Amino acid sequence: SKMTVKAVKMPCTSANVYTKVPDGGWGWTVAFAFFVVEALTYGIIKSFGVFFNDLMESFDETNSRISWIISICVFVQTFTAPLSTVLSNRFGHRLVVMAGGLLVSSGMVIASFARSVVDMYVTIGIISGLGYCLSFLPTVTILSQYFDKRRSLVTAVASTGECFAVFSFAPAITALKEQIGWRYSMLSVGVLQLGIAACGSLLRPIVIREQQEVKAQPPEESTETKYMLENEQTCTSIESIDSGVDITTSPSNVPGKTKAEPKSEEPKHHGQNAVENNSTPPEPKTKLLDFSVMRDYSFICYAFFGLFATLGFFAPSLYIIPLSRSLGISKDHSAYILSAMAIAEVFGRIFAGWVLNKKPIRKIYIELICVILLAVALVAFPFASGFWGLMICSVYFGFMLGTVGGTHIPLLAEDDVVGIERMSSAAGVYVFIQSLAGLAGPPLAGVLVDTTKNYSSAFYSCAAGMVLGAVFLALVRPCKTGLCHQQQQQEQQQQVEESTAGPPPELPDDFIDMDIGKAENSGKGSDSV
Repeated sequence: SKMTVKAVKMPCTSANVYTKVPDGGWGWTVAFAFFVVEALTYGIIKSFGVFFNDLMESFDETNSRISWIISICVFVQTFTAPLSTVLSNRFGHRLVVMAGGLLVSSGMVIASFARSVVDMYVTIGIISGLGYCLSFLPTVTILSQYFDKRRSLVTAVASTGECFAVFSFAPAITALKEQIGWRYSMLSVGVLQLGIAACGSLLRPIVIREQQEVKAQPPEESTETKYMLENEQTCTSIESIDSGVDITTSPSNVPGKTKAEPKSEEPKHHGQNAVENNSTPPEPKTKLLDFSVMRDYSFICYAFFGLFATLGFFAPSLYIIPLSRSLGISKDHSAYILSAMAIAEVFGRIFAGWVLNKKPIRKIYIELICVILLAVALVAFPFASGFWGLMICSVYFGFMLGTVGGTHIPLLAEDDVVGIERMSSAAGVYVFIQSLAGLAGPPLAGVLVDTTKNYSSAFYSCAAGMVLGAVFLALVRPCKTGLCHQQQQQEQQQQVEESTAGPPPELPDDFIDMDIGKAENSGKGSDSV
């Protein structure tokens, strides 16, 4: 069947109607929007380390207290993920992303006038954090709906927006701070983030109507055939009375002066109701948030993987510049290290998308290998010495981070986890579970740094979380096809057997003979009259 698109007059305000997943079309515009949203959300969060030392000096605070700014932001972003799913299902992805862009920009602009670190907790942590959630999650969800065969590759390439943002924003903000100070630099970043609202206007909804088109014709024929078969089996008495009457699906063709008429009317009404129900099937109610994924063992393991792996996502980007400064590296060279990490992450995301797009391939195993190598990269940071040693570790870490960071949410659409049908709700619950690690990760690293007076402890804690994440990721596939899946099948089989084990409906053995006897008696009665 060829892909057809319903003609619309307003391309940016109307829904796209397809008969199957387009794997392109307006999806390329959505991919560009996701690229920009990634740059202005996660790109800014990962580049926030350039403000770290300025905030410590301006507010006279410790590492751990400044780390709480990003921790609260990441926590609110992930904790409110179910809210983002509910609002997207209720009001649409476009409106939610545009509202999120306004919140992100407002929080960053107000933060530029903050007088204490507590003000930063409220503005960047809560206001911008909520905006990040409303902007990112609906965008990646609707992008996955526009693509099927190219989903892994397109999502990976589009997610490189945050890498280009870190590569360009870190040196740009550093140079801008020297000219106008950190406050006006943060104000400029907030104004730039208004672009999220513009990208949200490009997220045109998508509707797939393949099932309705396929099932438009057959129901009438199948219902009529079924009804005629029922007449042949249950209306024998009528045919024996008056063989000249043709039994059809029309109620007017049934003799009205026979005692068998009530028997013939019952299947008629049943047949008419079947035709009406098939011609206008009731539309299933869309759940605003489906928590049934929590009963899926494979999803539970995948959620724990995301919980522990999140410990290693944000802390290295926050502490790479302070670590480089502690090794005697200048500010400019420290910004170059962060930029090199971002460039390597671009190649990592593209490489992961290219590999996962190959068939046949078990994507969950590729993800597991990447997570293990990412843990090795985190362990390597404390052994780096000098500019080039830290540069090599950063490039290696950035590449491996790209392979994991750009694919762990889109992999929810794979059948090994939950599948594309439940991805929207699963993404909300998955990111919600990540919120605990997003809240505890950076402050835990900050406490370790303040206690040990060594930045290496922050990277060790991230590596430990990544190793635990790899353990749970390794259990996803066995839970889907192994003992857990077999137990679920056994329970389902028992339920089916119990439901079908009941006695069959009691019917007279001489059902047709009884009808024939009644017909003969009625015939004798008419003869006597």
